[in-house]
Amino acid sequence: MVSNLLVCVVLVAQAVPDVAVAARAVRPGEVLLVTVTAAPTEAPVTIRAFERDWPVYAVVAPGQGATGRGRWRALVGIDLDTRPGRYTLSVAAGGARVTRPLDVQRRVFPTRHLTVDPNLVNPPPEARERIDRETRELGEIWRASSPDRLWRSFIRPVPDEANSAFGTRSVYNGEARSPHTGADFLSPSGRPVNAPAAGRVVLAGALYFTGNTVVLDHGEGLFSLLAHLSEIDVQTGATVAVGDVVGKVGATGRVTGPHLHWTVRLDGARVDPLSLLYVTRSAPDAEHERE
Repeated sequence: MVSNLLVCVVLVAQAVPDVAVAARAVRPGEVLLVTVTAAPTEAPVTIRAFERDWPVYAVVAPGQGATGRGRWRALVGIDLDTRPGRYTLSVAAGGARVTRPLDVQRRVFPTRHLTVDPNLVNPPPEARERIDRETRELGEIWRASSPDRLWRSFIRPVPDEANSAFGTRSVYNGEARSPHTGADFLSPSGRPVNAPAAGRVVLAGALYFTGNTVVLDHGEGLFSLLAHLSEIDVQTGATVAVGDVVGKVGATGRVTGPHLHWTVRLDGARVDPLSLLYVTRSAPDAEHERE
């Protein structure tokens, strides 16, 4: 009787999935790469944090890895407005559940003062309807991602360094406005802009604040918005591969000069594109995923 009990305990212990979290930092605006390794019988795997479930994709199918175990991953976003404190990462695999603490650290964002066209700070009444319509359209886009994971790797859309930090508090013509929810690259006008990952073009057109804009749906709630373009080289509905040219750097919309603005939305969370680049490149088998 004791022997049978011991056997049961061992089997339960073996069923607990391994959970690893890779991140540049655990703070607002960051992306976490969660990797779960589990036995084949433990699928499906679910990952929950910050009061939402995150899309999970298989990296190594059960039985194909060296150990015969499967590996699953999820990208988890810490939204810009997440308060510092302790949160819980919960992983369920089969009948087993594992929790890990996530201690979100305080992040201090810089402030920048910019001078732009007054109509782009306080739009005239006749522009209000257009702005409201475009805001609704973007909201609908963020909620309608493809259920399929279309991306395999991420690259910088331009070779230039980012010159404006994510989360920067912006003061336009002396008036405070919403924080900067992307990364800016000080690229010359006309520089080709590459798709940072494979996806489907869900918007290609001019918006009031972001000028000529392309939005790519990478699937499973992950989007890229590329703004202020001088030219748009794709059409809505088109499918692009990583590295495809989608437009050229410009100075359209609310800008002080030519540059590329790249925004990333991850299942609704506003996250730093540079953090996304970090975690997708730091994955131990990233080369395998690019194949």
